[in-house]
Amino acid sequence: MLSLSSFARRCALSSQTAACLRAASSDVSGLKARLSEIIPAQQQEVKAFRKEFGGTKIGDVTVEMAYGGMRGIKGMVCETSVLDADEGIRFRGYSIPECQDLLPRAAGMESEGEPLPEGLFWLLMTGEVPTTEQVRALSQEWASRASVPPHVVSLVTNLPSTLHPMSQFSAAIAALQSESRFAQAYGEGVHKSTYWEHCYEDAMDLIAKLPTVASLIYKVIYKDGDVTPIDSNLDWSANFANMLGFRDSEFHELMRLYLTIHSDHEGGNVSAHTCHLVGSALSDPYLSFSAAMCGLAGPLHGLANQEVLVWITEMQSKLGSSPSDADVAQYVKDTLASGRVVPGYGHAVLRKTDPRYTCQREFALKHLPDDPLFDLVSKVYQVVPPILTDLGKVKNPWPNVDAHSGCLLQHYGLKEMQYYTVLFGVSRALGVLSSLVWDRALGLPIERPKSMSTIGLKKLVNAKNN
Repeated sequence: MLSLSSFARRCALSSQTAACLRAASSDVSGLKARLSEIIPAQQQEVKAFRKEFGGTKIGDVTVEMAYGGMRGIKGMVCETSVLDADEGIRFRGYSIPECQDLLPRAAGMESEGEPLPEGLFWLLMTGEVPTTEQVRALSQEWASRASVPPHVVSLVTNLPSTLHPMSQFSAAIAALQSESRFAQAYGEGVHKSTYWEHCYEDAMDLIAKLPTVASLIYKVIYKDGDVTPIDSNLDWSANFANMLGFRDSEFHELMRLYLTIHSDHEGGNVSAHTCHLVGSALSDPYLSFSAAMCGLAGPLHGLANQEVLVWITEMQSKLGSSPSDADVAQYVKDTLASGRVVPGYGHAVLRKTDPRYTCQREFALKHLPDDPLFDLVSKVYQVVPPILTDLGKVKNPWPNVDAHSGCLLQHYGLKEMQYYTVLFGVSRALGVLSSLVWDRALGLPIERPKSMSTIGLKKLVNAKNN
């Protein structure tokens, strides 16, 4: 274990070592070389498609869409994932169960383990299922890039402990912008055809450093500040868990699952859209992702997992560790009668149970079937949908990913609820940064939708009616 001053000194030495490693071989895993093969063909495909069908209408926009958060408007390109209302997320065409089956697992867990997030990142980047060797190489490459500069360590250690972990996380990411290769290359006037390469390098560096930054925030706020060094023989999730202070192999498996399923959710959610929007101004990946984390911190987005657990634990405190279904149902009805919503239920797009909820439930059934909090979450799962359905106003009465993740983290001892969205943020980097690389590869322009006033909309509607 390292003291904070030792950690800062080690970061400085590690930065020098990592720079030497990158100079010797900047593409250990071969992922960048594979992208160099894929991107030109995709660029030509998109160019030809836009030329032939650029004027084709793909949908209609209503006044309600304009007022209702642009719900349902088809107006973005996201190559990495698609969200279907009925079947949930598909990563490059693969469902979550398919990813669990196809993506490489950690050493020693090949037959029954959870997929490695490194494998999902490769899939998101290339559209290809990677080999075990490619994923192992990616783990090692991220370990070699994981050190953070001393000024970021100093920033985190001097922030007040009362500042929310997500505020600290976004601030630290913005401070990492000093390391941006994209910003440096842009300042040197590189050709726009190479933007994606520099964006890729920033994405790789940032993803590698996030567990280090996130674990430092956790240890400074909640523990004694000691941070376990990176082990180049471990995968990204295991290193993150170790740095947080959790060495249980089951918790490592939970982190692999958690970091995989929270990674991407197509381009329209707040964090993904923010990263895309800020990046469209050619802000570098550090600034773009920092902005995305400010969006993720909102209670209607990533903070929802914290709100779910608060509500569940309040119920447990009031009703006891094993309440009846009738008691749970009454508690739900009382929540709704008070004007509040049931946190963790409903989704802007999904119309069935979120597959991310389902795979977490399967993990709990396998590893912690007798946990009292899991039992309560299961009862809520049985009780809430019929109640919401009877209201007749809810389009999706089923649970989303936030309804389950908190009880799993609680079981293994990660009980600091305010920190949960930071875990979400580390995972979300895989999706939004891979998408950002493709934004630059395809040369997508600055995003600038047309807005209208209410008066303008009224005139437009009247003009169409006349």
